[in-house]
Amino acid sequence: MNTKPIQHLLALLLLFSISSCDNDVPVQPRSIDDLAIADESNTSDWLAYGRTHSEQRFSPLADINTDNVSKLQVDWYLDLPRDVGLVSTPLVVDGVLYFTGTMNVVRAVNATSGELIWEYDPEVGKAISKKRQIGWVHNRGLTFYNGKVFAATWDGRLIAIDAETGAEIWTAVTFDPQRSLYITGAPKAFAGKVLIGNGGTENGPTRGFVTAYDAETGEEAWKFYIVPGDPAKGFENKAMQMAAKTWTGEWWKHGGGGNAWHGFTYDEELDVLYIGTGNGSPWNRKIRSPEGGDNLFLCSIVALNPHTGEYLWHYQTTPGETWDYNSNMDIVLADLTIDGEPIKAILHAPKNGFFYVINRETGKLISAEPFADVNWATHIDTNTGKPVEAPNARYENGPVDIAPNPWGAHTWHAMSYNPQTGLAYIPTLHQSVKFSDESFDLASWQAVEFSGGIGVNMLAPDRQPRDYPASLQAWDPVRQKLAWSVPQDHFWNAGTLTTAGNLVFQGRSDGKLLAYDARTGETRWTFDVGLGISAPPITYQLNGKQYLVLLVGFGGGYARGGWEAYKLGWAYRQHTRRLLAFSLDGTAEVPALAPPYFPKPIVDAEFVIEEAKALQGATEYWKCFNCHGSDMYAGGMAPDLRASSVPLNQETFASVVRDGSLNLNGMPAFPEITDEQLEALRHFIRHRAKQTLPEYEELIAGKAHLQ
Repeated sequence: MNTKPIQHLLALLLLFSISSCDNDVPVQPRSIDDLAIADESNTSDWLAYGRTHSEQRFSPLADINTDNVSKLQVDWYLDLPRDVGLVSTPLVVDGVLYFTGTMNVVRAVNATSGELIWEYDPEVGKAISKKRQIGWVHNRGLTFYNGKVFAATWDGRLIAIDAETGAEIWTAVTFDPQRSLYITGAPKAFAGKVLIGNGGTENGPTRGFVTAYDAETGEEAWKFYIVPGDPAKGFENKAMQMAAKTWTGEWWKHGGGGNAWHGFTYDEELDVLYIGTGNGSPWNRKIRSPEGGDNLFLCSIVALNPHTGEYLWHYQTTPGETWDYNSNMDIVLADLTIDGEPIKAILHAPKNGFFYVINRETGKLISAEPFADVNWATHIDTNTGKPVEAPNARYENGPVDIAPNPWGAHTWHAMSYNPQTGLAYIPTLHQSVKFSDESFDLASWQAVEFSGGIGVNMLAPDRQPRDYPASLQAWDPVRQKLAWSVPQDHFWNAGTLTTAGNLVFQGRSDGKLLAYDARTGETRWTFDVGLGISAPPITYQLNGKQYLVLLVGFGGGYARGGWEAYKLGWAYRQHTRRLLAFSLDGTAEVPALAPPYFPKPIVDAEFVIEEAKALQGATEYWKCFNCHGSDMYAGGMAPDLRASSVPLNQETFASVVRDGSLNLNGMPAFPEITDEQLEALRHFIRHRAKQTLPEYEELIAGKAHLQ
């Protein structure tokens, strides 16, 4: 007997009974299962990363619409003074809003008032103390299932938390703590299990995998490796045996990569799990697979049996990739009509710049067209499903400008899909880079654990593809054409939300939150939150009121720094991070934040810079730039070392870098670093401070002139 319709009816009745209650006091969270998470009609909750299992980030709410969105004001807010980068999508269950902040701290608040209910601190600082670590202080979100909130930590733990009390229920260690891996992504709950992957492709010879755990017990249910290991040790399954035929050389010595750090979707209707996989380790295929090959399952969507982890099918977006074009981006489920035929489709806009429509029942490509500036391939052959690469795309004949660059045409910032307009809304990037491996001994190059490496150099391109670095694009997946586009002056703008109110919401790195007409792209509302936004907004309705909520706090990889990120002025701990909630009748008065701040490099006249030591320090700085910024321009995720007093004192500097005295703030210890290396770093920091002071003074003068 097919009981699914009865189960759906019961789930809907339960949702109605809860959402119709006119009580703003949170009730005990109900047991959320896959039927509840898949319910597109629920407007009182936001139950998954993309709202429902479809990952569409579309809400059927229309109380806030194009006619009245201009009336939105802050309804309530929660200051988060201990937080730094915030990139998380909150969840809402039965009137309680759950979110993850800096250092993986999880909080539950009243979704109608912002009042804190509980806080769970996994004490990541203590977990990384005295250990070699690579990682980030941010995390993209949580997952919810049967009364539990599931969170993943930077240091590799998956934790089940009681949704009502905030008490820890179980913890699973998902990878060897001695490996140079980390977690920044949201777990995915489905079919009684919780899935998590990891990152670390650039930090050593890594072999990517995902692991599913029993949601009740935390016991490992299954593991799926993304690339094959050493054939001499045997293959875990037939999928790895098949994949090995697409690799050459001794790839396993380089790990292979494929790390799945984001992009998990469960199809409740078909009972299939889709995972988006990562790029190669190292990036350069000439090193990891010297005689070529597609290198499965890099840069793919892989369909798995959710109960066993058994391979079902795959579609590879970038065979044999060599540009960091991972497919860890959103995997969105949609029912389309194409050429008169109903299609159960996957919508996917990965880094490589092509928008893919894939039959999610078979894995067959339906169509693929470039949605951004692409020159590494001329087109996708729909017969083979493979790209037709441009000459010298793999820099085999010398340095070459390639678009998109490794940030991708679309990165992890969420796209949304509105079934009423038929459009997908993509935070799009428009930048290129010059690739070159001329300085490498390709035959002997080897990444080292924790020191990492990518096997290629990236240089400034001869020119950028456009005179603006980013845009918000509305893309028609049926016609495979651009519907509208809004150019943006700054890079790294946040993910999108779309609603039945004919709206698209997006926050930007310059601190503006905007609402657009979903059909035309016309701006309907703008609000300056006073700080860069990297997290996507969500919406829900409680007690007859629709709320729009987002976390405010510049974060993610781009926030580590570089000159352009530095110029935004969202310096480390200079602006209070916040959780903001808007409504049409909001009256909250929010204290203004300080204006953008630019740390001034300290030039110590008594410090004599030795050129040889500064040169050595530039090499040592490779271990630091992921947080403190390329070229030492910090972007807000960590202190600007040029402006910090810590490196001025040898003992203080050693206590922080080698001894880990600031572990609790997210600064890992580097116990293996020598006095000589520390001193070299100090000289390089002083060199960069002196070298960049004129740029700072010019920047400040320009800001003063504008005022």
